[in-house]
Amino acid sequence: MKISISKSHLSDAIQHVSKAISSRTTIPILGGIKFDVAYHGVTLTASDTDISIQSFIPAEEGNKMVVTVEKVGSVVLPAKFFVEIIKKLPTAEIEMEVGSGFQTFIRAGATDIQLVGLDPEEFPVLPSIEENRILSVPGDLLRHMIRQTGFSISTQETTPILTGVMWSLKEGQLKFVATDRHRLATRTVRLEGTEDLEFNNVVISGKTLSELSKIIPDQNTLVDIVVADNQVLFKVDRVLFYSRILDGLYPDTSKIIPSSHKTRLLLDTKKLSESIDRAYLLSREEKTNIVRMQTIEGGGIEISSSSTELGRVKEEIELAEFEGEQLRLSFNSKYMLDVLKVIESEQLIIRFTGVMSPIIIEPTDDSNSLYIILPYRTTN
Repeated sequence: MKISISKSHLSDAIQHVSKAISSRTTIPILGGIKFDVAYHGVTLTASDTDISIQSFIPAEEGNKMVVTVEKVGSVVLPAKFFVEIIKKLPTAEIEMEVGSGFQTFIRAGATDIQLVGLDPEEFPVLPSIEENRILSVPGDLLRHMIRQTGFSISTQETTPILTGVMWSLKEGQLKFVATDRHRLATRTVRLEGTEDLEFNNVVISGKTLSELSKIIPDQNTLVDIVVADNQVLFKVDRVLFYSRILDGLYPDTSKIIPSSHKTRLLLDTKKLSESIDRAYLLSREEKTNIVRMQTIEGGGIEISSSSTELGRVKEEIELAEFEGEQLRLSFNSKYMLDVLKVIESEQLIIRFTGVMSPIIIEPTDDSNSLYIILPYRTTN
C-alpha cells in the first residue's frame, strides 16, 4: 500500500470513524483504524463491536485529486496515536506507505514517522445487511428527535434495555420513546412514503445515538436508515454507521401516560425555566434536587426550594391559563430542566391528575412531543 492523500480529507474521515473506538477494549485490533486502499479511493473503518463506522474518501472530488494511489493494500493503525499525529503534521499532503510486517511510514514535509501496523485480516468483518427496505429521514429532524428524547435514557447498566431509545414505525409514524422509570420522553413524526415499512422494539443505545448526531452534517442531508434483525445501518453522505440493536423487550410505556387530568396550566416556557433554574441552585446543595410547585390564589404558581445551610428561594409566576383543582407537589428540578431545554415553543402546557400522579409536559406548538416526570413524595 502506497498513497498520497489530502490531510483535510483524511482528518475528517478519522474524526468520523474514531467515534467507534473504545479506549477500554481488551482486543488490540479494536484499538485501531483499518485502511483499505483501492484505486477509486480509501475506506477507513473502526469498530468496538457495538458500533462500527466506515468512511470513504474518493480518489477524486470536484475535478481535484484527493488521493493518489501508487499501490493498493490494507493495514490497521493504532488509533490513539494516529488520530493525534495527523492533526499535527505540517503539510496539506501526506504520504503513507506500508512495508513488510505492516510497518507503516508516514511522511509530511520534513516529518518522517514509522508506525507498527496490524494485520487487517484480524479486523472484524462489518455486519451484512440487506438494503432492500430503506427509511429516509432529514438529518436535522433526526438530530432533533435524538436530542428531544435521549436525555431520558437510564444510565444504570443494570437494566440495559432502558439505556437506549426505542424506535417504532407504523402507518408512516416514526416514534422515539426513552425512559429511566422516573421520567419519559416521546417524539413522533409523520414520514410520507413509509406506509409500507413497519418495525417495533428497535432499541438503540443513547450513547450511540449521541455519537450519530455528531456525524450528521448541519445542512439538511437525508439520512438513509436500514433496520435488520439485530443491526441498524445509518448512511450519511460517505459515512456508514452500524449500530447493534439492544437485546430485550422495551416496557409498554403507553400505560403510564394519563388520558385525562384534574389540573391544567398554560405558562411561559422561559419564565418557568429560569425560575426552576434558580430554585435548582439551592436544591442541588441538598443533593436532592427537590423543588416544590403549588398553585396560588389569583391564578399563579409558586416555585420554591430550600437548603438547611444556605436558606430558601421562593418566587411566583403568572399563568396564561389555569383550570381544575389547586395543587401542591414536589419534583426533581434537574429532570424538569432537562425537559425545558429541549422545548422550543414560547409556552407549554403542564397537566396533573393528582399529587402523586405523573406530571405531563407538552409544548404548545408541537403536538408530537410529550414528556412525563414522576413527582416526589415529601413530608411537607
